[in-house]
Amino acid sequence: MILVAVAAGGLLIGLVLSWQAARYAGLVWTIATLVVLASLFVQVAGALRRGDIGLDIVAALSMSAAIAFNEPLAGNVVGVMYAGGQLLEAFAEGRARREMTALMGRVSHSAMRYGSSGLEEVAISQIRPGDRLLVRQGEVLPVDGVVSGDAAALDMAALTGESLPRSVPPGGEALSGSTSMGAAFDLVASRSAAESTYAGVVRLVEAAQAIKAPMVRMADRFAMGFLLLTIGIAGLAWYLSEDPIRALAVLVVATPCPLILAVPVAIISGMSRAAAIGVLVKNGGMLEMLARVRTAVLDKTGTLTHGQAAVMDIRTTPAFAAETVLQAAASLDQASGHVVAAALVHVATERGLPLSKPESVQETPGTGIEGCVDGRRVVVGGSGFVQRTSGCDDPHALISPEMRASMTVAVAIDGVLAGMIVLKDQIRADAVSVLNDLRAAGIRRLVLASGDRVEIAQAVGRALGMDAVLGDLTPEAKVAAVRAEARDGPVMMVGDGVNDAPALAAADIGVAMGARGTASSSEAAGIVLLVDELAPLVKAIAIARRSHRIALQSVSVGLALSIGAMVVAACGYLQPLEGAILQEAIDVAVILNALRALR
Repeated sequence: MILVAVAAGGLLIGLVLSWQAARYAGLVWTIATLVVLASLFVQVAGALRRGDIGLDIVAALSMSAAIAFNEPLAGNVVGVMYAGGQLLEAFAEGRARREMTALMGRVSHSAMRYGSSGLEEVAISQIRPGDRLLVRQGEVLPVDGVVSGDAAALDMAALTGESLPRSVPPGGEALSGSTSMGAAFDLVASRSAAESTYAGVVRLVEAAQAIKAPMVRMADRFAMGFLLLTIGIAGLAWYLSEDPIRALAVLVVATPCPLILAVPVAIISGMSRAAAIGVLVKNGGMLEMLARVRTAVLDKTGTLTHGQAAVMDIRTTPAFAAETVLQAAASLDQASGHVVAAALVHVATERGLPLSKPESVQETPGTGIEGCVDGRRVVVGGSGFVQRTSGCDDPHALISPEMRASMTVAVAIDGVLAGMIVLKDQIRADAVSVLNDLRAAGIRRLVLASGDRVEIAQAVGRALGMDAVLGDLTPEAKVAAVRAEARDGPVMMVGDGVNDAPALAAADIGVAMGARGTASSSEAAGIVLLVDELAPLVKAIAIARRSHRIALQSVSVGLALSIGAMVVAACGYLQPLEGAILQEAIDVAVILNALRALR
């Protein structure tokens, strides 16, 4: 802003003086240009120390040449255009980052906690799981928790883009970053502030803002070539015409905006637009990859299904009662983050079964878990895992052939087969329509990859019309499946559990379902869906492709205009002052075009 004021002020004062005292006008223009040039030299020097050869050098050359060739008015106009371009860049990036910046600005710093002496205000860093908090109307939830007492009316727009408040009943989960829109309510913290949803979102946003996209780095590499081309055309014009003013006109009209501004503005605009609909893209490279992806590998449980399985039946061996089997399995599963484990814990709690604390727990992600409950060794998981780990009989003997197409959890206690829990997980109501939308968005191949038995995976795959179905997959097998699909082009992996994390990391782009999902899957993924729905992902693909298209369009059209203007200037048809004005017109047009990615 100060540079704009100095450059514009010098230009106006010089114009006034040119009518009354012309000999001082050039001095004023020169001084204003030198102020801008000094600031520019500092920026260029800093960039060179970082090994970054930017196109600001072109602006520095044009202003220096204008002063050297006694064209102070042209130099001052270039200074105004350069300072104005910096201001325009700041505005454009600020506008592009609006939704992401809004996320950053909603972090709570304190909360009202119930203590032994009543309510007390504490820093959110002091909140621990189990603490009871009072959330008043208009306050932002500081941590993830469970609503207690009355229902809560929450505005979740910052997380999901939803325009209407959502009612969360007592016992329902409330996410940090939401705003209380109704009466005050109590919240029982389920996570510390550092581990809560919103803290993870903020960390992802900070990382996203700090990383350059491949297209932006490509533009940086092109900058060197554009700089050499500009100097070459200017030198050739001077040599052939023996007129240094033509070289100055070429330098003045050479606009760096298509490369140094248009690409990052378009990419950041796309990331910001995606954040507004509840899709957090970690960096520009992920947005670009999302625009190119053609194959999607999707996990089943919690991704295409709700992941909230209902217990349909419990088959037991003669020595064990159904409640004993469920109680033992749910007690051990308290130590697991798997969605099926959460379902068993939920069912046991609903039935009023007291759960014991598990000890000496060892979990094989996506396969099973073992540990001690009330002094007894319990193994819970897939039939093969339980049989291998405990040495018990084949669990399949407990269920009928038709039940084998259902989701089952085997349970062994002290090395003896105790029972089989039969569950049913409903396919999401919008799964078919979303998969059709993915195909319409350009995804040519859809693959279902599940850790469940082949029969279950195939039943779901047939219902959804998947191109390929893979079942009984370990985390390592999921990685292998992703890499096999990558031979035909970029692959997107969508999942939500611990067992999906390696595959999410191995894919060209990993998408984690819901910020409430496991920390490992959200960390491994390049994109996090802030709601447990697939529909926003379809919109994000459209946003990514449009942003990518606009960035390429801005670069190609902008550079074509710039090179064309340089050729015209080299031929003597543009004076330096005219070139400076044309340069700014191209800059503004390119940036405004890049901002279209926000719509």
